[in-house]
Amino acid sequence: MLRNDYIFQQDGAPAHTACLSQDWLAANSSDFIRKDEWPPNSPDINPLDYYVWGVMLAAYQKHNPMPTTKAQLREVLQEIWDNLSQDCINKAVLGVRKRLRACVQADGGHFEHVL
Repeated sequence: MLRNDYIFQQDGAPAHTACLSQDWLAANSSDFIRKDEWPPNSPDINPLDYYVWGVMLAAYQKHNPMPTTKAQLREVLQEIWDNLSQDCINKAVLGVRKRLRACVQADGGHFEHVL
């Protein structure tokens, strides 16, 4: 059984949206939100969009020397990703429930201004 304090966001990957995966998550997670119920294009409730990418961008902008090739860029971004602190990740994930509630209260409309 999965811990009940997790919310599984659907990202549209075929393995995640397969009926077998959806059914298993629905049976094993009380807070599971099916792929068809998750708001499309909702960066305000995606931890990567509302927090992690900003943290990574700030780290990238401080990087010296700046990458000059695609390979170097991939290397730098991977290094930044690998060095994200657990505290950073926890902060991003813990904000999901609050943002979901705000989204519901706004009837799916804009809600960033009330957070």
